[in-house]
Amino acid sequence: MTMTTQPETKTVSHPGFTFLTNHSHVLLLIAVNSEMRMREIAAAVGITERAVQRIIDELSAAGYLLVTKDGRRNRYQVVPEKPLRHPVEGHCTIGELIRFVHGA
Repeated sequence: MTMTTQPETKTVSHPGFTFLTNHSHVLLLIAVNSEMRMREIAAAVGITERAVQRIIDELSAAGYLLVTKDGRRNRYQVVPEKPLRHPVEGHCTIGELIRFVHGA
């Protein structure tokens, strides 16, 4: 009987670079949990709450994110049909990126 093992995944605390931007990290986190607080997003991405606020404002202004107030909290909704912004990946949508990273 042959046993297969999953490759060990290692967490790199400070890589020299990443393939996705902070904007995409914020968007991907919101896609998984639309009720995340900015403090939680900031901790997960490794940036300040102020940076998260700026990114959310930019994503909202560009139409990638809908923000609604619910009492004192914000609720977010990703707009999955929006295309990615750079010409190299502009043929893909936000929804396709989310599915690629998080699966179906």
